Amino acid sequence: MSGLNKGVGKVEVALKWDAAPSGAPAHDLDLVAAVFTSEDPYGAPAQLVHFDSRSPDGTITLHRDSRTGQGFGDDEVMTLELDRLAPRYVRVVVGVAIQQGRGRLVFGSIAQTAVRVSEGYTELLRDDFAAVADATAATVVEFTREGSAGWTFRPLLRGFDTDPQTFGSLMGSARA
Repeated sequence: MSGLNKGVGKVEVALKWDAAPSGAPAHDLDLVAAVFTSEDPYGAPAQLVHFDSRSPDGTITLHRDSRTGQGFGDDEVMTLELDRLAPRYVRVVVGVAIQQGRGRLVFGSIAQTAVRVSEGYTELLRDDFAAVADATAATVVEFTREGSAGWTFRPLLRGFDTDPQTFGSLMGSARA
């Protein structure tokens, strides 16, 4: 947490996975952030940030985008400057979608998947997607703001069986 009881401020979400076996199609996982307003906190996102976009005000940026999972360390990294978001934004949900090439690819069929959410040197969350092994997309964490109390976070691991496009519209929906 930043400051004295100010809530979460600037957060980093890092995603990694192992590359597909030799000769197999590449595994492409994508970080996605959905931003919601106080008028519609569980409806359609006011902003959707992913591999080909960024937030208009620069508060949410994707710094690294891998299409294969090759290399060392984190494959995708997204920074969320929650403390800079306009007051009308009260909820941010971050998730991961698997790009579907040939066949149906789920988290359980991709080796060494891991997501980490941190603020500075403080790790807020780490997960390996084992609980959503049969899903093609999953939410990871939810950040909410209540007035001047600042931003809070909570784990929100929830699997979806959908394509990346549809996931963007579903990821912020209220739990059934």
